[in-house]
Amino acid sequence: MTFSPFDHPYLSGLLGDGEIAALFSAAAELEAMLAFEVALAKAEAGEGIITRDAALAIAETAHRFSPDIASLRTATARDGVVVPDLVRQLRAAVGEPHGKHVHVGATSQDVIDSGLMLRLSRVLPILENRLEVLAANLDGLAADFGDRPLMGRTRMQAAIEITVKDRIEAWRSPLARHVSRLKDFAKDGLAVQFGGAAGTLEKLGAKGPAVRAALARELGLADAPQWHSQRDRIGDLAALLAAMTGSLGKLGQDVALMADRGDEIALAGGGGSSAMPHKQNPVGAEVLVTLARFNAAQLGGLAQAAVHEQERSGAAWTLEWLILPQMVAAAGVSLRLAGDLIASVKRLGAV
Repeated sequence: MTFSPFDHPYLSGLLGDGEIAALFSAAAELEAMLAFEVALAKAEAGEGIITRDAALAIAETAHRFSPDIASLRTATARDGVVVPDLVRQLRAAVGEPHGKHVHVGATSQDVIDSGLMLRLSRVLPILENRLEVLAANLDGLAADFGDRPLMGRTRMQAAIEITVKDRIEAWRSPLARHVSRLKDFAKDGLAVQFGGAAGTLEKLGAKGPAVRAALARELGLADAPQWHSQRDRIGDLAALLAAMTGSLGKLGQDVALMADRGDEIALAGGGGSSAMPHKQNPVGAEVLVTLARFNAAQLGGLAQAAVHEQERSGAAWTLEWLILPQMVAAAGVSLRLAGDLIASVKRLGAV
């Protein structure tokens, strides 16, 4: 048994997404945090803050560095974040005379938030690709069945006749908007976090902005002033994730209702019942509804996490760690299930 159904030994068969989960693993987080330290050293060497020999030594060490996970666990329980012990270990591995140049001018939140942005920069293209594939598959359904009649329903009551194409368009149209919003967020929302102890880059003096810009270039992230306590970009992403799963939940709800009628849709496969072997339950459609409701519930939690006191918060920040990965996972799983569901459609509309 695990705490999350997304990585549960058997519930993950329904709710898991290995491709997304790999980017939220401890290994992926450590890789991203070390990439930050390497990029920071290169940026600071470029501005003459540390030597190029120091930056090279840090990069070479980080690429072969394997941290003591047990020590990280113990230290995180004490410090509330993993970075102090990770930096301690990395400095020791770099050794003299260059170890002291690791992490110059940075703070723990710089490392963790920039590492998150690095991992999200790999997640968003996955979501974007799945949205585009799903839209194309819906276009295929429209080409096959779009002209067939279907009873339009308002407030779950028969209204007037429409076509299958009309209903598919209600499923497909939001997907294009989500792709556009993902592209926009990837361009401006995936921003480097670099502010130092209280967001002022005080240890770097006048060179602070130039180092931040170079760091952003090294990491392939947008350059932006520190956002330690300004969490609107996280909120924007969460809202987008909830909108995506909401659109897919609408698709799932429609398919489940059509399957309930029996004459509007035919699906291949379906879930079995332990008590009624004759049944084929629309499991994928049902879970799309579940995940839409899940992300809608989590969105309120991330709105709470926007309330960071003063220059940096521990409590609000930790709340993000609990919620955001689950929302990303739910979005990934929803797209996977929606793809499987649409692939299972054998007929839409009246015969």
